[in-house]
Amino acid sequence: MVMDTLEPPRSYEVRTYGCQMNVHDSERLSGLLEGAGYVRAPEGSDGDADVVVFNTCAVRENADNRLYGNLGRLAPMKTKRPGMQIAVGGCLAQKDRDTIVKKAPWVDVVFGTHNIGKLPVLLERARVQEEAQIEIAESLEAFPSTLPTRRESAYAAWVSISVGCNNTCTFCIVPALRGKEKDRRTGDILAEIEALVGEGVSEITLLGQNVNAYGSDIGDREAFSKLLRACGQIEGLERVRFTSPHPRDFTDDVIAAMAETPNVMPQLHMPMQSGSDTVLKAMRRSYRQERYLGIIEKVRAAIPHAAITTDIIVGFPGETEEDFEQTMHAVREARFTQAFTFQYSKRPGTPAATMEGQIPKEVVQARYERLVALQEEISWDENKKQVDRVLELMVAEGEGRKDGATHRLSGRAPDNRLVHFTKPDQDVRPGDVVTVEITYAAPHHLLAEGAVLDVRRTRAGDAWEKRNAAQAAKPAGVMLGLPKIGAPEPLPVVTGSGCGCD
Repeated sequence: MVMDTLEPPRSYEVRTYGCQMNVHDSERLSGLLEGAGYVRAPEGSDGDADVVVFNTCAVRENADNRLYGNLGRLAPMKTKRPGMQIAVGGCLAQKDRDTIVKKAPWVDVVFGTHNIGKLPVLLERARVQEEAQIEIAESLEAFPSTLPTRRESAYAAWVSISVGCNNTCTFCIVPALRGKEKDRRTGDILAEIEALVGEGVSEITLLGQNVNAYGSDIGDREAFSKLLRACGQIEGLERVRFTSPHPRDFTDDVIAAMAETPNVMPQLHMPMQSGSDTVLKAMRRSYRQERYLGIIEKVRAAIPHAAITTDIIVGFPGETEEDFEQTMHAVREARFTQAFTFQYSKRPGTPAATMEGQIPKEVVQARYERLVALQEEISWDENKKQVDRVLELMVAEGEGRKDGATHRLSGRAPDNRLVHFTKPDQDVRPGDVVTVEITYAAPHHLLAEGAVLDVRRTRAGDAWEKRNAAQAAKPAGVMLGLPKIGAPEPLPVVTGSGCGCD
C-alpha cells in the first residue's frame, strides 16, 4: 500500500512597525494566514519563512528607509528559495502604492490599511499568476475586529472601537491613510469583549486613533464614557485601558467614568505634542496649554494615583527657543510618569512638510536631549513615590529581559507601571495576579525585592497554561489534511455600521 505524502504547510512571519493599531492589525493578519492553512514560523527565523509580511508605519521619515533596508536584505534569500513570498501592508503601503514594487520588484503583494482581509487571496493570486499583486482599497472593507485573529497574549487583548481620524494635524499623515472616523456599534464591541473574557482574557485595551471621539457619527458626546461604564458591568473583566485620547474630546463625563468604574485602570496616555500655544496652533491642535493642563488637574483630583503619559514632538517648523521653553514648562507642571519624545520628522504630503522655519538638525537634537533629561528626572521622582506601596500586579509574559538572570518575574501595576518582583516558591503564570510591596524605583521600572505577599490564580492564567499546552502538543511541520491556501471561509455578516477614531 502506497501512502500519500503530504507537503508541509507553508510558514509565515509578520513584522510589525508603528502604533497599537498596527499591532492589532498584525494579529488579524496572523489569524487570516492561519485560517488559510499557514503556520507561524519559529521565533528568530529572521526571514526564513515561506511568507514574510511587513505591516508598516508611515508616521516618521525613517519608516521608509527601514522598510527598504529590510526588503533589500530579503532579496538574496528570496532568490535562493523558490516559492518564497514577500508582502507589504499598512500605512506606508497605502501611501506609496506602486513605488514599493518599483523600488523592490521582488515584492509579491502590496495591500493597504483598508483591505487587510484580502492578504491570503492576494498571495495565492501572486503565486498562480507569477506577478506582483497591488490592491489598495480607498475605504474600509471590513472592520478589523470582524476578521479572524491570532492574539499574541492569552490574558490581554486589543479591541478596536473605531478606525480613522477626522482631525487635520499638520504633521500627521494618518487621516490620509486610514480615512475618516468610523465607529463600531456599542453592542458589537461589548459582544467581542464578552467573548474574549469567555476565552480567559482579563484585560482589554480599547483602541482608536482618537478613541474618546467615539460616538461622533451619531452625535453622542457621552458615548465613550457610557462604553467605559458598560465595560464595568462585564463579569470577569478585571482591567480596562484605552488609547489614545485627544484633549479636544476629553470631557468631564469621561473623567467621572474612569474614577467611578472599578475595572477602568488609573492610567491615561494623552498626547500633548507641544506646550507652546503658538506651535499647537501651527499643528492645528484644537487645544492650548491651559486646557491640556486643566484636564490633567481634573484627572488627578478624581484619581489621585493616576499615571499620566504623553507624546511630545520637538523641533516642529517655526518652534522658537521660547516655544520650546513653554514645552519644558508644561512638562514640569504635568509631571508625566513617562513621555514618548520624538524629533519632528518631515512627511511628504503633510502641510508641515512645506512650512517655513524648518529647524536645523543640531538645534532639534539639543532641545530633544534637554527634554529627555528633564523627563527622566521627573519619571524617577514620580516612581520614587511608589516605594512602600502595596500593589496588585498582573503577571506579564516577556516584559523583563533580565528575569531569567535575576530570578525575578515581571508584571504590570494597575496604572501600567512595569514592576519586577522576586519569583515566589509557588507556580505563577502570566495572567495571574500577585500582591507585592515596592522597595526600589528606577526611571522606567519598579522593584519588589521582598517576598510576594499573595498569589491569586486566575482564569487568565488558566488560559495561558491551556494555550501553551496546546502549542507544545502540536507536532512540528505536520498537518492533518491538505493545507488550505487561498481565501478563507466567508465571515458571518455583521449588522450595523460603525463611526469614529483617531
